Amino acid sequence: MRTDTATVIGHSAADKVVLFGGLPLAGLALGYFLPRIADWAAEQRWVPMQGPLELISGWDAWWVVVVTTVAGLVAGLLLGAAALEDTLRVTVTNAGIEFFKKQHTTSVPRDQVASVFLDGKEIVVLGRDSGELARERHDELKSGAPKIGAAFRAHGYPWSDAGDPYADRFRRWVEDDPDLPPAVNAVLRARQKAFAGSSSADDLRELRAEVAKLGYVVRDKDKKQYWRPAKS
Repeated sequence: MRTDTATVIGHSAADKVVLFGGLPLAGLALGYFLPRIADWAAEQRWVPMQGPLELISGWDAWWVVVVTTVAGLVAGLLLGAAALEDTLRVTVTNAGIEFFKKQHTTSVPRDQVASVFLDGKEIVVLGRDSGELARERHDELKSGAPKIGAAFRAHGYPWSDAGDPYADRFRRWVEDDPDLPPAVNAVLRARQKAFAGSSSADDLRELRAEVAKLGYVVRDKDKKQYWRPAKS
């Protein structure tokens, strides 16, 4: 049964209370007790970082507690904001899907969607030509994963419990694969080097998008790449 209201997958109101209530309070408490903790730790020779601890424990002015308390509160707020920004929020409506993370929004119109499924911890949306319209890593626990499928089904999307309907068409990429155009091999070669190096997830994502523009789909498993043509 379809619903006309939006369904949001991501941080609940309770999660936000923890992030912007619990973390700042924890930081405030830690900051308040930090001078006392430093006093105790400075006497335990097995505790590392004795130099900074002795420095803090040597400050006995009232303002030290004020400074560490405020610093703890600010650190808690910043940590909560960073955690929220790094969490995927998915808004599902009858008209389309919106993925929002790190101030970046990906929108997929409903009439372009042919299939939606989970690939491990990632939500994957396929278009009518079997190409990927979106692939985003969600933050739900294993116990909460079923509500992702329920959200899409509630809005009439073709949800696949069995996963990727084209899973049997993927082939492992080998360098200079003769069945791939040179441009695709070049991008996949760059992605393979990115796996071995210190490239960020954003770099891998960008290179995946380049493969998609060339008409192919790539998926990763154990730092190996598997590909298939987007055309079904």
